[in-house]
Amino acid sequence: MCFSMETENKNLLIEGAKTFGIHLDGKATEAFDLYLKELLKWNKKINLTSIRIEKEIVLKHFLDSLSVSPLLPKCSSILDIGSGAGFPGIPLKITQPHLEMTLIDSVRKKVDFQRHIIRMLSLKGIEAIHGRVQDKEILQNWGGQFDVTLSRAFSDLQTFLVLSYPLLKKKGWVIAMKGEIKRDEMELIAATEEIRYQLKRTVSFILPASTLKRTFLLFEKR
Repeated sequence: MCFSMETENKNLLIEGAKTFGIHLDGKATEAFDLYLKELLKWNKKINLTSIRIEKEIVLKHFLDSLSVSPLLPKCSSILDIGSGAGFPGIPLKITQPHLEMTLIDSVRKKVDFQRHIIRMLSLKGIEAIHGRVQDKEILQNWGGQFDVTLSRAFSDLQTFLVLSYPLLKKKGWVIAMKGEIKRDEMELIAATEEIRYQLKRTVSFILPASTLKRTFLLFEKR
């Protein structure tokens, strides 16, 4: 497969991934190239993402997705809630094939795109589900199944924690991938015992080659 990502953006992806302890070999780099091309092509007809510039996709989608990689336990089962165009679940699966990855989104066309990418990249141990995590069928089929839930989609931390709870195993983790933490969210974090979690880690950093501030909040289910 011919690599067509601009050289500058390819280098950004490879070097940026290194800051998270990830070495992208030729196969992985080609996978991201195909993912990028298909995302740009589908995005002309379907609103998968408001980000349409190649460099910004590499930075704000690919690298942002990979940034959570150092926190994930090896061989864990992960639920990506509100996965949209497949972020962060598909980039994580490309670079960590041992992860058991489940993506869920309420928008059918976005799930169709996820399944398309999964097929094109021949990814195994990953499934894309159409639905909402609070749906009765989802809870019946997937309740208590996951080591980790994560999301970039939730602006409301409390909702994310509440919806994640029945899907997690005991001592399972919730990882909220966010920008800068607001004061009201800090107040919520201080009161997490009321919603049966313990805040275990807070990780703040700036995305490579940018000024974009990111914060991860890792909660453990009691």
